[in-house]
Amino acid sequence: MRILLVEDDKAIGGAVRDHASSQGHAVDWAKTLAEAGDFASVVAYELVLLDLHLPDGNGLSFLRALRDRADAVPVIVLTARDQISDRIAGLNAGADDYLVKPFNLDELSARIHAVARRYGQHVQPRLAIGPLRISPAERIVTREDRPIDLTAREWAVLDRLLSRQGAIVSKTQIEDALYELGAEVESNTVEVYVSRLRKKLGGEVITTVRGVGYRIANT
Repeated sequence: MRILLVEDDKAIGGAVRDHASSQGHAVDWAKTLAEAGDFASVVAYELVLLDLHLPDGNGLSFLRALRDRADAVPVIVLTARDQISDRIAGLNAGADDYLVKPFNLDELSARIHAVARRYGQHVQPRLAIGPLRISPAERIVTREDRPIDLTAREWAVLDRLLSRQGAIVSKTQIEDALYELGAEVESNTVEVYVSRLRKKLGGEVITTVRGVGYRIANT
């Protein structure tokens, strides 16, 4: 997914960004509310990881601004504020989940997947495409009961295709799942990863719609 991380602590932010990136997500890291607003004005994010105590204000103001303009992007609040009243305030402001620092990065991954499933960003927890059996949440794919190993970026491409199964996904939409803001994009990156997926999953699984994009087969 394309994730906006809003966190001013360098150690925590770096750990979260690196962990999420290792899971195949593209993460843009904003260290202030102003920077987060700038990022959100040019990118349609699929998830926001939001700290509350930021140098230029309270993260809840950013969350309320999202909801006031009817932006339904899922938001997971990450904060050291562990009082019940703080959690209630976050949820009432429109947060979808609340994780208290310090937290386990694997638990964060599980919550990200849970929120993604809730909002339909994965088609279903498990699905079948011909002989393939795919569990996006668990990062497991098998072909005729034989496991297939995919890299984090191969999973990122596969996730993006599965999110619109049967529909055409443009090259730009796939690039958005692979690259953070400011990253240099190689012109043939998408083609390379689609080719790798075809070799691993089977050539019939992903169809090229020339000049438009790619489509993954239906179940």
